[in-house]
Amino acid sequence: MLDNREGQSVPGVTFPARVGNEWVKITTDELFKGKNVIVFALPGAFTPTCSSTHLPRYNELAPVFKENGIDDIICLSVNDTFVMNSWAEDQKAENITFIPDGNGEFSAGMGMLVDKSDIGFGKRSWRYSMLVKDGVIDKMFIEPDLPGDPFEVSDGDTMLNYINPNAKQPKRVTLLTKPGCSHCTRAKKALQAKGYKYEEIELGQHGVSFSSLNAISGQGTTPQVFIDGEHVGTADDLEVWLAAHS
Repeated sequence: MLDNREGQSVPGVTFPARVGNEWVKITTDELFKGKNVIVFALPGAFTPTCSSTHLPRYNELAPVFKENGIDDIICLSVNDTFVMNSWAEDQKAENITFIPDGNGEFSAGMGMLVDKSDIGFGKRSWRYSMLVKDGVIDKMFIEPDLPGDPFEVSDGDTMLNYINPNAKQPKRVTLLTKPGCSHCTRAKKALQAKGYKYEEIELGQHGVSFSSLNAISGQGTTPQVFIDGEHVGTADDLEVWLAAHS
């Protein structure tokens, strides 16, 4: 039975973690005392939903959360510290603190440790998120107790809507580029100058080809820029767009 613990203190746990080449011990007091902290817990590093959606969106929304009084965002999973460190490096999630609950002590203390032996995972955390204020759980969003790995309520947008439903969302910017493209460099510098974060999809990487560029944008030159689903166009078009939206 999954347990909602709103109004209770988080479990007192010490997490062994590897920082650089040294072992360190991270306590829940260090993580939560005197802070407003978001925690999102998930079944496993490198798993599809966690890597494609859950983690990236929290990382993307981190500046907005900070503007709304959040001091830190923690991603917690029942994985060892080496796995969590590798995942953090792979995801380039610079706004997230990765905590390895390798022994499952925190998850058990939260009443969220579940048995996923049927898929070879053993004991893992159920997927949930929570807002913790000075070590006390203010709000929990627990995924429904359904088969598989439901992902309906523990996402970053649901948490942001709870904290501030009127918060301004960051723009979602994607660039299709190719190596050695000076116009691509110009577009990226223009976005950086205006404070826009962006995702870059480079031709020749992971099967992305000229055909992909043409199918998505209808164009044969790079860069091609998309903002919130709108096809803005080339570096010149982007500069016009930025001037109009400054």
